[in-house]
Amino acid sequence: MEAEDMSELIEPTESMEAIEPIPETSPAEQLVADVLPIGAAPARAEEVRGSVPLWFHTFALAPGIYTPGIARDHGYRLPVVGADRFAGRRVLDIGTFDGFYSFLAEARGARRVVAVDNEQYVDWVRDRFGVTLPGGAGFRAVSDLLDSQVDYHRMDALDVRELGERFDVVLCFGILHRVTDPIALLQTLADVLTPGGEVVLETYGSHLPGETAAIEVHQPGEVYPRDTFLYWGFPAEGLRRLGRIVGLGDVSVIDQTEIDGHPRIVASMRAAH
Repeated sequence: MEAEDMSELIEPTESMEAIEPIPETSPAEQLVADVLPIGAAPARAEEVRGSVPLWFHTFALAPGIYTPGIARDHGYRLPVVGADRFAGRRVLDIGTFDGFYSFLAEARGARRVVAVDNEQYVDWVRDRFGVTLPGGAGFRAVSDLLDSQVDYHRMDALDVRELGERFDVVLCFGILHRVTDPIALLQTLADVLTPGGEVVLETYGSHLPGETAAIEVHQPGEVYPRDTFLYWGFPAEGLRRLGRIVGLGDVSVIDQTEIDGHPRIVASMRAAH
């Protein structure tokens, strides 16, 4: 369903002005989606696109047919999700949402992919856009279309030890700044890594100097209106120190960029062999 058709899905509220308009799909996101061409029949692609009330990720369902994902300009993540990172490896994707990076890892040769989300985004979508979104709707729709073997769990990231597995790569995209205890999350992820495994991390950055050993604290709604789940901003040295605390001392800051005035940081935290 196109972004301009979403208005019928917005539930009435006392103040409609409080609801944020759903943005149109970004051409930059379509370029990201093109790295995972699904190639469905057009009629089936249109059916899948319209089956989900709100898409976070943009998928290239068929030539010229994209899901209207609201995520912004994820192209800066592409250098860390190449086939060389996934081929033959066991991958855990936490906070998977619609699962784009899980399906990409599978397509790029991962031996096993486990996707985890506590589906807290259901509240985030309702509060920010006024849309009632069933948890896992986008993931299931694309999984069925791909006949994917990605193993999905509705589970909090802090509970992934319960999976009883170890992983060579853990993807932690857009999550660290949304948990109340970032040290606990990183420790949990470190505990499920194989020797030499890595957490590939993307999170909200900071306008503080990169060498600042600090974490910024954001008020609810300060960064994005009606977004009460964004707590932290991380300068590079802050991330490095968090990694050392949980035993991931080999921290490489891969990229720092800014999207619509919002700083982002991409890093790898590697376990010892």
